[in-house]
Amino acid sequence: MIEEIRIRDLGVIADATLSLGAGFTVVTGETGAGKTMVLSALGLLMGARSDAGAVRLGAKGASAEAVLRVDVESVAAKRALEAGAELEEYDDGAGLILARTVNSDGRSRAYVGGRSAPAGVLAEVGEKLVVVHGQSDQLRLRGAAAQREALDKFGGPELGQALRNYQATYRRWRDVTATLETLRSAERDRLREAESLQAALEEIDAVDPQPDEDEALKAEAMKLGNVEELRTAAAAAHQALVSGEFPETGDATTLVDAAKRQLVAVGAHDAELAALSERLAEVGYVLADISTELAGYASSLDSDGPGRLAEVEARRADLNVLIRKYAPTIREVLDWAATSRERLDEIGGDSDRIEQLQQEAAELEAQVLDQAGVLSALRRAAAEVLAARVSEELSALAMPDAELIIGLTPTGTPGVLGADDVGFSLRPHAGSAPRPLGKGASGGELSRVMLAIEVVLAAVDPVPTFVFDEVDAGVGGKAAVEIGRRLAMLARHVQVVVVTHLPQVAAFASHHIRVTKSKAADGGFTASDVEVLPESERVRELARMLAGQEESASAQAHAEELLLDAARTAAR
Repeated sequence: MIEEIRIRDLGVIADATLSLGAGFTVVTGETGAGKTMVLSALGLLMGARSDAGAVRLGAKGASAEAVLRVDVESVAAKRALEAGAELEEYDDGAGLILARTVNSDGRSRAYVGGRSAPAGVLAEVGEKLVVVHGQSDQLRLRGAAAQREALDKFGGPELGQALRNYQATYRRWRDVTATLETLRSAERDRLREAESLQAALEEIDAVDPQPDEDEALKAEAMKLGNVEELRTAAAAAHQALVSGEFPETGDATTLVDAAKRQLVAVGAHDAELAALSERLAEVGYVLADISTELAGYASSLDSDGPGRLAEVEARRADLNVLIRKYAPTIREVLDWAATSRERLDEIGGDSDRIEQLQQEAAELEAQVLDQAGVLSALRRAAAEVLAARVSEELSALAMPDAELIIGLTPTGTPGVLGADDVGFSLRPHAGSAPRPLGKGASGGELSRVMLAIEVVLAAVDPVPTFVFDEVDAGVGGKAAVEIGRRLAMLARHVQVVVVTHLPQVAAFASHHIRVTKSKAADGGFTASDVEVLPESERVRELARMLAGQEESASAQAHAEELLLDAARTAAR
């Protein structure tokens, strides 16, 4: 809901602040006073194209600003927050400020919640908050998507649930179909992949590598390649430990044994020497073990022989083939083989999965077609009721022969919104051909058509604020009263702002704004003032609109009677 609009240097308005309340607000004034500047300001705030010609003569620029109360969970509030807007928190909602400036050279800037933003963001936020009816390019329901959405909301909970059920089944069908297509299109690639994996696994299985076998064979090959050096070193070490080839000093085992005997002889006299003799005995045992192992090591070198080295190198060559093809080490080759076996099993199971998906897709397609038929039937029923109610409203709005026609055209292929397109058409006169909504009707007729539609949809598809211009063009008398009554009906659900020349319409308003123009004493620029009228001034303004004589007692009496009649009519 719009709480306040401030306009500066726009057209003939120098500086004006309009405080708008809930319900029905009417804007009146003499022709040329600047009433349309209110609509121009709203247009700028809703992201319309800026026009340097709208800047007041002599001013550097124009500006429009509006304070709106919004639901923090609404689409508009969320989009504003995405754009960086700041919201003022209220107990029952939040405050959002929209602003637009236009320089005299045509450049403009837009602001959403105190932050600079593209004009397109203003449009995205504004279209969810304010709808202006007057010219065909301002039609809220001109697009097919908006018409379908309005019909679905009018259809009530049953149609809404049918749409949700259909969409859930449709999306599942599309998902299954997409998966099936992916599997089918990749089937040839999977077959090639399976053949490649099978050949690789057979090659690996034929070699039958063992974990870390490549490292073990590498060590063995190095040992066998240096067997003579190893044998010589082992023999020399063995001789140093136990042979008798050291007459002067003796071998290591003999020397250690001699040292031990010397300490044992006197060990009874000193505990420390006794402990050292025991440690020498342990050294002797270790030397003996080493000597034995050296002898065995030398024997193993003799037993390996040159034939074993050839076997090791051949085995390493086989393993290196696998390493070059599949992974840097044999352990990683084995890991790759394990993963590939799982993938091979998965590929083998795709054929069964394709059969299952084919069956599921067929079942889901049948459900989609069945639910689409139910959805279309509910839409047709809702379309008949909505068209009849709007046509009835049009008859009361001085368009007795006009008829709203809501057509459903089969799409041939089910889509996410069903299997039919929805289109609103208007037959303005009996015998005339229906034309799409917004074509072939005058501005006033179109505003009345939209008023009729909005009155019927108000309870199920509301926008917070509606603005009507030219809604009373070409009508008067009883038809004007009916227009005012229906605007008041609409205002029970939403905020309504109407620019009008008719006192019969203005009498139904709960708030009255008057725009007056004046000319500077020096003959300078014409200016307009905007003011919210108290009840006493409303009578004078209605008297002016009725007879052009706001001071006339009879005109004022007529105005008072008009206000009373409007109050009684609106209460019915």
